[in-house]
Amino acid sequence: MEDAEILRLFNARSETAISESRRKFGPLIRALALRLLRSKEDAEETENDTYLKVWNAVPPAQPLPLAPYFSAVCRRTALDRLRARTRAKRGGGVYEASLSELAEVIPDGDDGRTYADTVALKNALNAFLSALTPDARLIFLRRYWWFCSVEEIARDRGMTQGAVKMSLSRTRARLKDYLKEEQLYETE
Repeated sequence: MEDAEILRLFNARSETAISESRRKFGPLIRALALRLLRSKEDAEETENDTYLKVWNAVPPAQPLPLAPYFSAVCRRTALDRLRARTRAKRGGGVYEASLSELAEVIPDGDDGRTYADTVALKNALNAFLSALTPDARLIFLRRYWWFCSVEEIARDRGMTQGAVKMSLSRTRARLKDYLKEEQLYETE
């Protein structure tokens, strides 16, 4: 079923929207949730929470295409679950390692930025990513959006771990320079 038809079902408040979404986007959502949470049970709960959140958001939201929207909702839901689960004991996981790598370039969301600043940062990140080579963009997104380990990326891309680390390091440095040019990077 096409995205527009699934969206029409959501707008009509038809429960078929959930079953069609599960059929079309379920594998994507489960894979993302499982990658982040490393628990089948938590991933299943996150998948169900994702469908509920989309159900509650549409309408008024009218997201097309739906795959990126479902991915973003799932990712936020899984990260919230992960934060709650690991609040007492930080460190050790791919999630924490990925975020600590980016901490020198992009501040966390609790730094007092205004909504306009957040939108400007989002737009700058999108522009930066679109200017990367496809390989550099894929490696960057696999590490910092999908939270893949360096080992996974190297294996899947047929690269050495050192080459993946070097690509990530260079891309982070380029991002830092880009954000400075856009006056979105605070220097102490």
